[in-house]
Amino acid sequence: MPTGSGLGDVLPHLREALEGNGPAWLPIPTSDRREARRLSDALSPGETIDDDVALVVTTSGTTGVPKGAMLSASALRASGTATHDRLGGPGAWLLALPTHHIAGIQVLLRSILAGTEPTVLDVSGGFLPEALAGAVAGMRGPRRYTALVPTQLIKSLDAPAAAEALAELDAVLVGGAATPLPVYERAKAAGINVVRTYGMSETCGGCVYEGVPLDGAQVRIEDGRVLLGGAMIARGYRGQPDHPAFAEPGWFRTEDAGTFDNGVLHISGRLDEAITTGGLLVIPQVVEAVLVTHPSISECVVLGLPDERLGQRVAVAVVPTAGTTPTLEELREHVVRELDAIAAPRELALLDELPLHGPGKPNRAKLRELLLTHSPN
Repeated sequence: MPTGSGLGDVLPHLREALEGNGPAWLPIPTSDRREARRLSDALSPGETIDDDVALVVTTSGTTGVPKGAMLSASALRASGTATHDRLGGPGAWLLALPTHHIAGIQVLLRSILAGTEPTVLDVSGGFLPEALAGAVAGMRGPRRYTALVPTQLIKSLDAPAAAEALAELDAVLVGGAATPLPVYERAKAAGINVVRTYGMSETCGGCVYEGVPLDGAQVRIEDGRVLLGGAMIARGYRGQPDHPAFAEPGWFRTEDAGTFDNGVLHISGRLDEAITTGGLLVIPQVVEAVLVTHPSISECVVLGLPDERLGQRVAVAVVPTAGTTPTLEELREHVVRELDAIAAPRELALLDELPLHGPGKPNRAKLRELLLTHSPN
């Protein structure tokens, strides 16, 4: 199982992966030696693997032993084909994400399936919205697409030339983390065809678009937990044949809570991030959805901190909108107008930007460290 993540390495391996030829491939960030070693030690690229595994994609967690989702050629083809069918047909793709995460890999896979050459935006030094307009202008074809994470969309909306460029595309997939409703509405108002996606490495990336499963994908709810099934599901985790997430063949048990009504999936939050405070349960994403409607908040993350009296207290890290300085009191009042007072934050940290990991996901472990350092308790 060879490794690598440079574009010159990626495309030949992905072509083989889609065809089901060649050895299984493990994309890893070769520019980060420490992370490359961590992933290699955990996923044993030199050892044998089932013949039907074409690609092993790591999950984006930063704690514990890394997991590698084993994806088959048929699953990868099903995902890419279903995406193009939902969007209106094959097209040219702009790569603005790292090539060792499933979202970036999928942009390249879709390009290969469409027979188009991907346009590449260099994000090795960070995402620069100023460069986006030029990249979009260089794209060719009757249909043009890209995929972003919410933080990239937010930065693009703050740069008029980038927002105008995105509005020229036939679709902008946004996933990797939840897209705040105000950001989604702002993008729509700017003429950007944003398509919110839900999925993970274990499902070949997004398999539910705007709440509706792609062709070949299935959704069901068990005790409030979201389960995903169908043609895009991984074979399991590398070296973990008995992992409970894949206990039922053809299905993946997520850590997300949600409902599935009239064919539309609604995610309410992560089961493993729930906060128990004063004996009551608070889902951080529910509180975040209320907080981001406050005019002084650009981005925010809610999490629980240890508390001797409550067990955990609700805390929030906020990136303010330009020229504002929200206070804890006004944010508490804002939350209480929509939710129970127990959900209102008891602690606030103002940040210039949120620490991230993986494909644009907030790094909650790092944020917890920052908040604990910031905490007066």
